Amino acid sequence: MVSTLPRKKTYNSSELSRNSSAVFDAAAQHPVTVNRRNSENFVLMTEERAEAERKLLALAAQLVAISTRTDGTLADRMAEHYPWMFAFSEEYRDECAQAVLEAARASFSTGQPHLAVAELHAWRGTADALAAGLGNARVEWLTEDEEVERP
Repeated sequence: MVSTLPRKKTYNSSELSRNSSAVFDAAAQHPVTVNRRNSENFVLMTEERAEAERKLLALAAQLVAISTRTDGTLADRMAEHYPWMFAFSEEYRDECAQAVLEAARASFSTGQPHLAVAELHAWRGTADALAAGLGNARVEWLTEDEEVERP
């Protein structure tokens, strides 16, 4: 069923009652505000979006705690909160710390929680791979001249 309601971010509570599927469809795409007469408005969003925002706030709390301390380098302070960073060399710990902070700033300024959380998880995955010894494997690159047998 195609909705006849225009795509918008604000709906009246009466629209939610009359055409809930259109409001829910919009909320599946982005958070929507449901205006209520003589009462506080509600924000309707998916559980996945709410969880992403919760994770971003938790990350923000960690980064504020880390950045307000003055002892050691930023990377050292972050590694205390995220011990998996010790799998990296000092240079990569610095790079990781900077990348996570930049992604967090982008998340906060764009309202896209997944940017910071994905960056943190990507670095964690790399640390896990290095700790498992995958960084020591010899890589043999194929050249364009070599034929690859496909099954």
